[in-house]
Amino acid sequence: MDPYYLEWANLLLRWLHLITVIAWVGSSFYFVFLDSNLVKPTSPDLLEKGVDGAMWAVHGGGFYNPQKYMVAPQKIHSKLHWFYWESYFTWMSGFALFTVLYLYNAKTFLIDQSLMPWTPSQAIAVALAFLVVFWLVYDRVSQWLGFRENGELWVGVVMLLVITAASYLACHWFAGRAAFLLVGAMIATSMSANVFFWIIPGQRKVVQAMTTGPKLPAEELIMHGKRGKQRSVHNTYFTLPVIFAMMSNHYGFLYSHPQHWIILVVMMLAGALIRQFFVQRHAFHQGRAGNPWPYALVGCVVIAGVIVAMAPKEVANNFAANAAPETAEPVAYQQLAVVLQARCYSCHGAALQMKNVRLDSPQGVAQNALNIYQQAVVLAQMPMNNATGITPQERALIKRWYEQGARVTP
Repeated sequence: MDPYYLEWANLLLRWLHLITVIAWVGSSFYFVFLDSNLVKPTSPDLLEKGVDGAMWAVHGGGFYNPQKYMVAPQKIHSKLHWFYWESYFTWMSGFALFTVLYLYNAKTFLIDQSLMPWTPSQAIAVALAFLVVFWLVYDRVSQWLGFRENGELWVGVVMLLVITAASYLACHWFAGRAAFLLVGAMIATSMSANVFFWIIPGQRKVVQAMTTGPKLPAEELIMHGKRGKQRSVHNTYFTLPVIFAMMSNHYGFLYSHPQHWIILVVMMLAGALIRQFFVQRHAFHQGRAGNPWPYALVGCVVIAGVIVAMAPKEVANNFAANAAPETAEPVAYQQLAVVLQARCYSCHGAALQMKNVRLDSPQGVAQNALNIYQQAVVLAQMPMNNATGITPQERALIKRWYEQGARVTP
């Protein structure tokens, strides 16, 4: 595919993915909030109808009175709205974006030859296996442990170990940027699989039993409700870890760190702890849960600890050095061009212009001077996975060239 159209596919799929993510995560957060704020009614007419919880809310100039039935209402008087397309389109658009960005360009974006000498087909097969295997393990663990005494706690512990192992393998098998995204994708795949395999089928059976289908025993109806609620709660705890894993692949200082897999796991754990605070906050005000603030505090302390632990030891010295006036010899364009030819022309030269950037002329370099500095020096993201072997000395030369005015004339 022509790089120009590939970039448009990237942009439009990313746009669609963000829209559907907002819709899905927003509805998920809302229903968790709703469950935490429902109050068991005392009105005889509501109790007679089977209402288990209700609340009043005001929004957009109108008043709303959502009610929750356990197990199901006796009759549905209007159109029933299903919440599943948000999940399905989120996964489909995300997988399409993953295909366009990483699987289609596996040799460039998915594979780091210094870690594993995959062929593109091998790397793609293993990456897809992460999505499938994680779902199978998570689903089995949830079925085995989820409804036992303290079962959800054990599900959380086991899955933390599984995610830790998967993060270690991904970061030691794939390029760092791809590894972070892959870990997020495998968890997100399980979130959508929860909706597709458990939540919606269970709800359909309940609705069918209410309308045209055979009546189901009350115990089976209750189990469908419990299982749907279980997987929905799991999804809400997965949300913040997945969002962090997905967006962190844009920050080279994270995925290029020597202990990047530990950073990924710890930050996702902090996200889950902070999400626990929001889940319990409203129930706490209703007197139905313990104080949730320790979860938020621990999550924030964990994040602060990561920031401190990652800080380079020479930060203070670097600051002093950067404050001093530049005394190095001027960098001529010819010196820069030698580095660009060796490290950048393969993707940004006459034969190929990734992201429509061309660096094999003074005019192209002048037009993209800031981009060169940001990507090769500040973020150290380019060349991608350092496929062309740029050295620290060459990055330093680019830095000096830019800070001296980014001259492209002799």
